[in-house]
Amino acid sequence: MEIEFYWDPGSTNTYFAWHLLKPIAAEFSVAIRPRPFNLGFVFRNHNYVLMHEPAAKMRNRRDDLMRWANKYGLPFQIPEIFPIKTSRILRGALASRHWQMEIPFMEEVLKRYWEQNDAGVATDSGVLEIAGQLGMPEGEYRDLFTGDVIGQQLRDATESGLNRGIFGAPTIVIENEIYWGKDRMEFVIDHLRRLQAD
Repeated sequence: MEIEFYWDPGSTNTYFAWHLLKPIAAEFSVAIRPRPFNLGFVFRNHNYVLMHEPAAKMRNRRDDLMRWANKYGLPFQIPEIFPIKTSRILRGALASRHWQMEIPFMEEVLKRYWEQNDAGVATDSGVLEIAGQLGMPEGEYRDLFTGDVIGQQLRDATESGLNRGIFGAPTIVIENEIYWGKDRMEFVIDHLRRLQAD
């Protein structure tokens, strides 16, 4: 049994959900399996433009995000460049699987962008810098990360999520039960407790 975690690094809620989910998974001794989910593709598929939302809603979102950061003691900050295109990062995460480094890669991206205001993570050079920091071989990683195979894997992963009924990130899936957003952790805990009891 595992927890599937559909994520996109451009999602503020992905950052918070990841940090809230990790201790829950550890408590129940359950592995988390990341599932890259390209929100840019999904938004285009649904004709949704994030920055076209009402200004009042966008202002409230900023205040609400800082409430979450303060409540959980996370060094979150609103980056100067937002939104970013995330397909290069998601490709990098998939390439990192080949060295069992997907989660360390993902965590470094979330830290750099949502804590350190580094939008460079969305560029090829930013991805390659992280890969090098994590000890992945530069040439082999670059060829894989930029190649057609990984590009197709990302498209397939996103479309597979859509076909399962995933519509946003973050989304947590346990036994095909879908929990969307960062504020569904009580339901996740309840589900894991039921499984543990069984």
